[in-house]
Amino acid sequence: MVVYWIVLSLAWVLVHILWRVEVIGKENVPRDRAVVLTPNHISDLDPVFVLALLLDWSRYRILAKKELFKNPVIGWFLGCLGAVPIDRGKADTETIDRVISECRQGTKVLIFPEGTRSKDGNLGKLKSGAFVIAGQAGADIVPCRIIYDTPDKRMHLFCRVRVCYGRPLPAAECAVADPRHEVRQLRAVRTRVAADLEALYAAHCFDPAPAPQTPPPAKGENDADPAC
Repeated sequence: MVVYWIVLSLAWVLVHILWRVEVIGKENVPRDRAVVLTPNHISDLDPVFVLALLLDWSRYRILAKKELFKNPVIGWFLGCLGAVPIDRGKADTETIDRVISECRQGTKVLIFPEGTRSKDGNLGKLKSGAFVIAGQAGADIVPCRIIYDTPDKRMHLFCRVRVCYGRPLPAAECAVADPRHEVRQLRAVRTRVAADLEALYAAHCFDPAPAPQTPPPAKGENDADPAC
């Protein structure tokens, strides 16, 4: 835990030096119980932004694609933040079951429900993994929208960044009461979280730059003046 606190503090400092950051809705994230954070995904550094700006000293378990751990620096950094590799190419039920067990015991979880990074900055189709974990662990779901103020909506050094935390979806609404209706219930939760993520973007996106105004053409000496 000491290493986690040191790395989190270091990440907080670096994020504020290298980017112009703003946090919205941090009070929406419960501090006293397990939650499943579901941010959109644009950059490999998204989990650093989400956790560093939240600055919650309780350790999160992050589900990250195993390819990230091939980079020794990023892999070490994510490992210190509580990341565990997951194989997206197959049903990695062993990792999912372990995370569910930890979440039931109070560990908070961060998982990107899109499953992969967006190539254009727009929200992709959500997968069910995050909602299965929340439902089986009895944890609230907190939508989180990361917004980059760049023309391509992607992360660039020194750009403005907003991390917006939405209101939690209570655990009771995420649980699957009847296994016969599991697919339908998961679809309903997925649809609601997607709507919440889009609402966060609509409410907090950066204003587009105003279009340049073209000055009216200058009158020539021979142009007719309607006032004459």
